[in-house]
Amino acid sequence: MALMACGATPERPEASLAPSHSESLSEQRAGVVFAALNQVGTPYQYGGQSPREGFDCSGLVWYTHRHIGLSVPRTAHEQSGQIQRVSPRSLEPGDLLFFRTKGSGPSHVSIYIGDGQFVHAPSSGRPVSTERLDNPYWSRRFLHAGHYYEQE
Repeated sequence: MALMACGATPERPEASLAPSHSESLSEQRAGVVFAALNQVGTPYQYGGQSPREGFDCSGLVWYTHRHIGLSVPRTAHEQSGQIQRVSPRSLEPGDLLFFRTKGSGPSHVSIYIGDGQFVHAPSSGRPVSTERLDNPYWSRRFLHAGHYYEQE
């Protein structure tokens, strides 16, 4: 059974970054961030990995990295195990954030876009959206961060 809130297509925000971030981002990081922001409003679909079919959390990461020519694993658990870890204190736009939403390991992944915000495909019935890392729900479940970019 599928539930629809309304028949209108969600309005997509213009993809942009604060000037301080956009001027210093590598081309790969900027590509991932812009590709993710361009999917805001795309429906959630378990197992989805394209704008046409919708996205789940790891499918959005897979798609945005593929967009810039990087091959990454398909699931949040596998993605978490192969990243170059970074300190949460040194997050940069384009880093991946991993969360424990069920079970004992990473079960959710998102893309950090700067200023304490991230883009993700949250769950069934909710489209790709932005969220704040200091939201109590997410801050309590945060595990670690990292990326797949070559040494910058």
